[in-house]
Amino acid sequence: MSRLVLVLGDQLSHGLSALKKADKGSDIVVMAEVAEETEYVGHHPKKIALIFAAMRKFSHELRQDGWDVRYTRLDDADNAGSIVGELLRRAEETGAAGVICTEPGEWRLIEKLKYAPVKTHILTDDRFIASHAEFEAWAEGRKALRMEYFYRDMRRKTGLLMESDKPAGDKWNYDHDNRKAAPGDMSVEGPLWFEPDEVVEEVLMLVEAQFGDNFGDLRPFGFATTRAQALKALDYFVEHALAQFGDYQDAMLKGHPFLYHAVLSPYLNIGLLGPLEVCQAVEKAWQNGDVPINAAEGFIRQIIGWREYVRGIYFLEGPEYPKRNVLKHERALPAFYWGGKTKMNCVSHAVAQTKEQAYAHHIQRLMVTGNFALLAGIDPTHVHEWYLAVYVDAFEWVESPNTVGMSQFADGGVIASKPYVSSGAYINRMSDYCKGCAYKVSVKTGKDACPFNLLYWHFLDRHRARFSNNARMGNMYRTWDRMDEDRREIVLNDAEAWLEKLDAGDVV
Repeated sequence: MSRLVLVLGDQLSHGLSALKKADKGSDIVVMAEVAEETEYVGHHPKKIALIFAAMRKFSHELRQDGWDVRYTRLDDADNAGSIVGELLRRAEETGAAGVICTEPGEWRLIEKLKYAPVKTHILTDDRFIASHAEFEAWAEGRKALRMEYFYRDMRRKTGLLMESDKPAGDKWNYDHDNRKAAPGDMSVEGPLWFEPDEVVEEVLMLVEAQFGDNFGDLRPFGFATTRAQALKALDYFVEHALAQFGDYQDAMLKGHPFLYHAVLSPYLNIGLLGPLEVCQAVEKAWQNGDVPINAAEGFIRQIIGWREYVRGIYFLEGPEYPKRNVLKHERALPAFYWGGKTKMNCVSHAVAQTKEQAYAHHIQRLMVTGNFALLAGIDPTHVHEWYLAVYVDAFEWVESPNTVGMSQFADGGVIASKPYVSSGAYINRMSDYCKGCAYKVSVKTGKDACPFNLLYWHFLDRHRARFSNNARMGNMYRTWDRMDEDRREIVLNDAEAWLEKLDAGDVV
């Protein structure tokens, strides 16, 4: 008796556990572009186009490999509109006895498949380095689940950048060397892009017709849509940008949205690349003497450290994790996150880049758009939904811990030991955004003051009961307490006045 083999749009890997478990001679692969997966948030058009184009090409590869593939396009007349609906339709069509699938990366879909009216067997997603059981064992009994210690275990497990039982260079972490401001002269103009072929162009036309009102620019579109292309993008990054990646990974520069970043996360997150092969390519470049160790270690830490860690947190903490809001922030997401006007140059540039590219690197997300949202007290659920919608690499397992935990501290410190807040000084140090801004980063009070300066102290003051005893925040509160009382009152009043303008819908 045949079974259906479900392959989702972020599971485009020939080594997928469901495909390995299936019988090519009798089982039937089901892939579907469905409205339900495009509408739970208003995804960026580039994200939808990447997934649909890559799905169509992956289905073609499966057919060439001998699989019977039943593929449903979004505009097919018989499209049921949901993953479960498509499984039911294909089961009736083929007489299949049940479904096997690899575990989805979102609780939302896991729950739908668990309770689907067709027998579904969910298999482990073994494309990750750490299994759920392994992460749970690591987390058990720990007072704090800090990524650094998990990362070291992943280094030991994989052997990456290890010399016997010691880290290469006798240091686990070279983050201190990776905080240089934006370079004055750029020698690379970002990642490798690919001209749309016939399949991609057909998808672009569909997305234009169906999702033209979504936030984000669809064209130009240049993402890799096959594994072969993704491997070329990896090789290009390692050869042309990796050597400088470490030094400038935290830098931000107008007119250079990518700097030396890899932009490989979309390909990792939809399955075109595997985490270990990417890290091994980077390690090999270091072993060959082509890149410094701070660059190789900084990149590898993001993959086997941070990426694996946030997935572990997502599944450990459970389905309600994305809804957490321990700071009780309730402000609505301002219109400028969707392209409305703002006088804050840093936010304007980060959002405009997001609209154009469906991409911003981790510091733009954490210390500009995320930092502002936290300082201003924006509801973290709104922030989470925005990040999930606008970034091409955003899937809930990776996005929600980064947003709810790392960026917004809405989980109460499961991930971060302190909230990631800063005044305008950090943004000024790491970017050229403050030049030409309507506000002055050096001004601390008054109408010309940088809003990050005002809101920084306002945040600390209103959350004093929670954070004043935090060992990593003591200096912040001591600085605040040393200020003259009248000055503190001016800062808080100016911050309140600025927030009132924000709430009133004024251009701020």
